[in-house]
Amino acid sequence: MDPIYLDYNATTPIDPQVAEAMLPFVHQHYGNPSSSHALGVTAHAAVEEARGLVGEMLGCLPQEIVFTSGGTEANNYAIKGVAGAYRAKGNHIITSSVEHPAVIEVCRFLEKKDGEQNGSRVTYLPVDQFGMLDPQQISDAITDQTVLVTIMHANNEVGTVEPIREIAEIAHRHGVLVHADCAQSIGKIPVNVDDLGVDLLTVAGHKLYAPKGIGVLYVRTGVKLEKLIHGANHEMNWRAGTENVIEIVGLGKACQLIHQNLPEYQVHMGKMRDQLESGLLDRFPSSKVNGHPEKRLPNTSSISFKKLEANKILDRLTNVAASAGAACHSDRVEVSSVLEAMKVPLEYAMGTIRFSVGRFTTSSEIQIATQEVSQVITGLAPAYQTS
Repeated sequence: MDPIYLDYNATTPIDPQVAEAMLPFVHQHYGNPSSSHALGVTAHAAVEEARGLVGEMLGCLPQEIVFTSGGTEANNYAIKGVAGAYRAKGNHIITSSVEHPAVIEVCRFLEKKDGEQNGSRVTYLPVDQFGMLDPQQISDAITDQTVLVTIMHANNEVGTVEPIREIAEIAHRHGVLVHADCAQSIGKIPVNVDDLGVDLLTVAGHKLYAPKGIGVLYVRTGVKLEKLIHGANHEMNWRAGTENVIEIVGLGKACQLIHQNLPEYQVHMGKMRDQLESGLLDRFPSSKVNGHPEKRLPNTSSISFKKLEANKILDRLTNVAASAGAACHSDRVEVSSVLEAMKVPLEYAMGTIRFSVGRFTTSSEIQIATQEVSQVITGLAPAYQTS
């Protein structure tokens, strides 16, 4: 049997309805969307229908949707694109200390680009013990050289949901653009570009039951970007490269399902997460949940088991798939940058496991998983449950 999958924040299975929507474009409608013959026209129509479905989910115009190869490319395009297009205005970027590497590494690259004199200056803002950013920090950090604020909507490790709307309002008062990486929030909580107030937004298909290798960058009308990929004028001249029709169709269907069913998905995931947390915390009261107690994704549970090692726990979980928040070696402990930024004490951080449920998770799976995790924890530390 496959293990019980509690790692939906890493990737999601393709929804059967998404797979069904893709199949005709695997076997039958294989035309190039730029071709003028019937096969090309069919492919082009499918791409534009998907663009409309993504736009409907995000509450934006279809022409503001640019298909990419995934969330990482979208983040790269947003950050590098703004840095290049608005160089005459300034070279300062603001981000947080808990961003995904697809944002942090881009910022570090820009800091080094063309030498210190011409590189970007980046401010990495701290977060509190819950992984939450204080919007006032944005106001304090903005200068007349600031061109972009890039903050994730929801954290991939602990699930904390950041105050993007407040951040955007502050940034816009200073004439600064705002980008939000929404890879983890879409499909779990409402994501609307006007409600958030963002100028750029990242979507990752494989986080919302679409295939890997497809994503979106939302670009608000009027925003300028320096091109990331050069070639022909595909994607309304935003991104060169023949469109990935099969996966674009899949992403469109996945977004349609979210637009139609989000409240149902949200409630179900919340119930599964709460069942898991209550089962483990009742058994092991000395453990702790990381992230904001209220402003947190409904599917994400980062649990720290005091004085245990995450890799040893995972090694013994033969029937449960989850992720570690730290890696313990013979001479050192590598704690994730998120837990480190939140100042989670080492005795907790080293034993952190991220469990993330999804729309297909069942109550019986949670019961089995809770039992196995409990057995592993007790086996590693027999006295742990009463400590």
